[in-house]
Amino acid sequence: MDLIQLLPDSVANQIAAGEVIQRPASMVKELVENSVDAGARRIDIIAIDAGRTSLQVIDDGSGMSETDARLAFERHATSKIRQAADLFTLTTMGFRGEALPSIAAVAQVELQTRTADQELGTHLVLEGSRVVSQEPVACPVGANFLVKNLFFNVPARRKFLKSNNTELSNITTELERIVLVHPDIAFTLTSNGATLLSLTPSSLKGRIAAVFGSRLADKLLTVDVETPMVAIHGFVGTPESSRKRGAQQFFFVNNRYMRHPYFHRAVQEAFSQLIPSDEQVPYFLYFDVNPSEIDVNIHPTKTEIKFENEQAIWQILLAAVREALGRFAAVPSIDFDTEGRPTDIPVFNPLDNTTAAPRQPVVQVDPTYNPFAPSARPSAPSGWEQLYEGLSATSASRSSGTQSGFTDSASPSGSQPGFMDDVVPGFRSPNSQSGFMDSAFPAAALSSGFDLPAPAASLAQYRGQYLLSATDEGLLFIDQHRAHIRVLYDRYLAQSASAPLPSQRLLFPDVVKLSATDATTLAAVHSDLLSLGFDLSDLGGGAVSILGIPSGLEGLDPQHLLQDLLAAASDRGTLPSEAIHGRLALALARAAAIPVGQLLTPVEQEDLLRQLATSSDPVHTPDGHIIQAVLPQDTIDRLFK
Repeated sequence: MDLIQLLPDSVANQIAAGEVIQRPASMVKELVENSVDAGARRIDIIAIDAGRTSLQVIDDGSGMSETDARLAFERHATSKIRQAADLFTLTTMGFRGEALPSIAAVAQVELQTRTADQELGTHLVLEGSRVVSQEPVACPVGANFLVKNLFFNVPARRKFLKSNNTELSNITTELERIVLVHPDIAFTLTSNGATLLSLTPSSLKGRIAAVFGSRLADKLLTVDVETPMVAIHGFVGTPESSRKRGAQQFFFVNNRYMRHPYFHRAVQEAFSQLIPSDEQVPYFLYFDVNPSEIDVNIHPTKTEIKFENEQAIWQILLAAVREALGRFAAVPSIDFDTEGRPTDIPVFNPLDNTTAAPRQPVVQVDPTYNPFAPSARPSAPSGWEQLYEGLSATSASRSSGTQSGFTDSASPSGSQPGFMDDVVPGFRSPNSQSGFMDSAFPAAALSSGFDLPAPAASLAQYRGQYLLSATDEGLLFIDQHRAHIRVLYDRYLAQSASAPLPSQRLLFPDVVKLSATDATTLAAVHSDLLSLGFDLSDLGGGAVSILGIPSGLEGLDPQHLLQDLLAAASDRGTLPSEAIHGRLALALARAAAIPVGQLLTPVEQEDLLRQLATSSDPVHTPDGHIIQAVLPQDTIDRLFK
């Protein structure tokens, strides 16, 4: 009995669709790239329910004839290539002929299209790879694709689609990769009647500013190098534009978006001594390479591209970015131009008797002057001693040494509030009223082996980063920055769960232009940001006015703070709402925590340790980093043997 048989075309198309069409964003990519290949000058994308209900792409390109429209939905039918050798001379975005049949296999599709040499176009309706109808229709030149009910015949695939906000964010991400290589084409993106993106033809830098805001565009440096192997042009951010997360980073080769970790390391290498190792800079870099020297036919998404001369291009890219940085940091060179210099400066010639030698300056010194003599002191008003009464006693009580990076903290804490009380939210000195953390957690919540140093125990600060204390096991090291992150994180979560955190109104509202991706992320986490103390107003067109920020963060840049929070939420966009709220609280705690290198007074050190001891986990930060460690006593003893 024979077991092997050919699959029906409908089943084969559904299998192929699993690789090509994974979500609504995949349809946007394929349909918009087809519009670009058709020579469109304007492309409109209209999404309902993030493409789940319907997705429409309208262009003014060359359009298709009646026969081509019908044939375009057959597998491996394409106008881009004719033979295998054409794969190595590609100049178009698409070439496999799989996108349209894959879309038709898992959705209901309507197409209206007309070419310029025809008076009437054609209206084609398909459902699950089956042609329902085809008839003439009056329509403009170009193509109008309407895709409805994605995965209607594959319920399992539809069930795994994410929330509308997440899917819409994926759509904007895919669209950004296309609009950045075609600044000469106009694009619009509309979601449920609201315009998210409206781009007019412009220069490349103008397109970057329109998508991501002029603030980012103003911090870009021009990269431009041309060699026989590759030409690289575009922009890279200044060191000041670096961010821990959410940096806009794009590579393109022959106008095609690509992911390339190897080339990414070249850019990072150029900034290795200029930015912290955990930060990244934005870049928009475009490679022009002979099509025969790259292979784009590796993955159906065509974002993984193999280069024939990767190592050489890596070196060229590194040199190009460093050259851009060199021009940015260039200083005026010394000008040795002698034109117009003075010519009447007298010069002494010892052989010329007519020229007198210049007189040397003479220093007059009074050897009898004594600055400590009573007569040399200026007279002071009577009763001046009372102004400084008690000064020596106060100075002695406040003085502390800082030898070898240590801040001595063994002296008793004073009654005056320290840095924690006035600047850092949630901190109270031991002699003031109990702070938020005291009431939020039980005082006996000492866990994970953490022992709060006794008041008589020695306590010191090392290099503005670690708090040191003697314990029974040895020497305890506590990372003060991470400890403060844990304290603030617990505070934000606990208080925002019951009522929004207090907000500090800005004297002048700060307006930030968000990208389409950040705008959709903001819509998803807006309520979470309000509970954390933000006061935001949507101005439309991706612009947001920051009216207030969480109390205690007045020294931070509101725009950077908001963008960092949106980047943190976007990285975890598929998590439940509670988890996203936790990520936002963590990002806010990182921004507000005392920086590494901050010297703390004895009161502040003890206050930090007291609140850490009552936190939910004194040993680990919310993202799992170690807060404290013990140097065993026997290890210390061995050092002195």
